[in-house]
Amino acid sequence: MATIKIGVVGAGLIGLSTAVCISESIPKCSVAVIADRFTPDTTSDVAAGMLIPHAYPGIPISRQKQWFRETFNYLLAISNSSEAADAGIRLISGWQIFRSLPTEETPFWADIVLGFHKMTQAELTKFPQHVFGQGFTTLKCDSLFYLPWLMKRLKGNGGQVHIKRIENLWELCDTYDIVVNCSGIGSRELMSDLTVFPIRGQVLKVQAPWISHFIRDGNGLTYIYPGMHDVTLGGTRQKDDWRLHPDPENSKDILARCCVLEPSLCRVWGIKERVGLRPGRPELRLQREILSQDGQQLPVVHNYGHSGGGFSVHWGTAIEAAQLVRDCIAELNGPSSKAKL
Repeated sequence: MATIKIGVVGAGLIGLSTAVCISESIPKCSVAVIADRFTPDTTSDVAAGMLIPHAYPGIPISRQKQWFRETFNYLLAISNSSEAADAGIRLISGWQIFRSLPTEETPFWADIVLGFHKMTQAELTKFPQHVFGQGFTTLKCDSLFYLPWLMKRLKGNGGQVHIKRIENLWELCDTYDIVVNCSGIGSRELMSDLTVFPIRGQVLKVQAPWISHFIRDGNGLTYIYPGMHDVTLGGTRQKDDWRLHPDPENSKDILARCCVLEPSLCRVWGIKERVGLRPGRPELRLQREILSQDGQQLPVVHNYGHSGGGFSVHWGTAIEAAQLVRDCIAELNGPSSKAKL
């Protein structure tokens, strides 16, 4: 069987992890990542990288739980290896707190994270405005390290990287046998998918080395996530907002909200503002299709629309995308194929 050429469009977290997964799990294939932006200039570089999943409407919880479990176990193994520091992955403990009782006191992912428990009254004394909370240990990926680490891993597997803006997937038809679309918010134009919309996220990266536990308000809007070299304070969730420049009023509001949860943050320094556009979609798109044009066919696997939850499920969705690529290969090599690879 000849080498199968696979082109992955998009170099954010989803594109790089999918490319790595394909390169490591599918024999006799060559993988190339094609994008106009690479780390540190992707949306993924703005994200805090915490593994705290949210539910995707329209997708069975069992499937979402599998994605999270596969991602958590994959990263946990790295955190227990000599690669942990280079990859920017570590365990982190903290609290998710609520001002009123949540509809579900035990989320679907509670048995995957470590040490999940309902907070005691003693623990809640730290947060006098909140009536309920959950304590647990999860994982954090520092994108400043993790994305370059994925890139290095891809290249180590023989993968290639091409800096190019793709306007139409048919541009890749003569070079690649299969295309994997991980273009995120770019799929709105690339695929004419008008269900994709931006969810503007503004965060602050600050110096507060005394902060060692994460704190997350139950609505997911206000959070404090300590990293290896800074602390991420968030945030905003502004639908259909394409602004990429920082909003000073947003920054003031973020810092004020975070100081309510952790008053010591009034002493932070080195404040940097970052903005990214999360790829929102009514339902995460993870499927394959065959594009047809002028008698030609192009197998495509889509993996985009992760909204603000990409880090929590990225390896699980990469595994599923790799399986869809294998399905495409099986069809290309099937008895009905006119040109076997």
